[in-house]
Amino acid sequence: MNRVSVFLMVLVLCTNSFFSKGQNSEYKINTIVIDAGHGGKDPGAIGKHSYEKNIVLSIALKTGNYIKENFPDIKVVYTRDTDVFIPLQERPEIANRCKADLFISIHANSLKNNTRTYGTETFILGLHKSEDNLAVAMKENSVMLYEDDYSNKYEGFNPKDPASYIIFNLMHSLHIDNSTSMAQHTEYQFKSRVGRQSRGVKAAELWVLRKASMPSVLIEVGFISNPKEEKFLLSEKGQDYMASGIFRAFRSYKEEIERHSSRTLVIKKTEVADTNSDEVCFCIQVKSSSKRIPLNSKVFEGLGTIEEHLINGVYKYSVGHSTNLKTVINKKREIKRRVSDCFIVAYYKGNPISIKEAKNIQKS
Repeated sequence: MNRVSVFLMVLVLCTNSFFSKGQNSEYKINTIVIDAGHGGKDPGAIGKHSYEKNIVLSIALKTGNYIKENFPDIKVVYTRDTDVFIPLQERPEIANRCKADLFISIHANSLKNNTRTYGTETFILGLHKSEDNLAVAMKENSVMLYEDDYSNKYEGFNPKDPASYIIFNLMHSLHIDNSTSMAQHTEYQFKSRVGRQSRGVKAAELWVLRKASMPSVLIEVGFISNPKEEKFLLSEKGQDYMASGIFRAFRSYKEEIERHSSRTLVIKKTEVADTNSDEVCFCIQVKSSSKRIPLNSKVFEGLGTIEEHLINGVYKYSVGHSTNLKTVINKKREIKRRVSDCFIVAYYKGNPISIKEAKNIQKS
């Protein structure tokens, strides 16, 4: 492993996204993938008069049309534009192959024996903090049960077994800040402009988001188990309103992140593993902030060597850099006593990558 010396400052000009896309000096959104949940043999949630798959397909197509009309230079890709079944693992892979800058998965919710609950909610990838969030994750992940040999395809994951969700503990949160931003813009638009009841931004272990290599959100546009909300979501007007809300959220998100340069600033206080080397480097992210935090701040006291990255206007701070994942996992246990929400990230040749990709590179 190459090593770098004290106080080395490296300025890296990134590409059009987190994963090298060119030599542009500014971050621009070029491609967006819109995923209409379920489809074909999988109806999704079932209301008294509707299927989730039909409602979300209409909203997805309308959202894409709004984007095309207002941003003709942006490529809009649909995971499906008709009533067909798309395997769960294929949906984020479509986004990955397109090298998309944003992945939006659109769904509708439902509760058994409950016609009173209503409202929108937008999910990002993360560990669930309530049984309700886990229930949503189980519902959306259960799509894989429609596929042959799903256990092998999804690495033994059982969407109905709470124990399976432990695997998400090591999932990196590289895009958590941008995903959260898109989710917040979405819920704001639903509440303030569309006049819907917002149930807020939430985190859950959603497979469709786990496999996406870009900022991503899963939007639940409402509960079709609620008669009033089902009627709204079935109407042309209601679908137009929800699509325009998602579009306006995307427009605000786009404006926000494109205000920032895609330059990444790395400051190293002392000798640490080089995240720009040809070897995979693992580390523990302990803090992120829209404002720069001095490296000698008390918030980092006792954590060891701090590395700072400025990515699209968000400062990210990490510790415990090593080429050995087990070493970093052990280090995380120690850091977690001080920073409860810390998580592991990986870098390769100066680019952030997923933990799974890092393992594959090390095996090859």
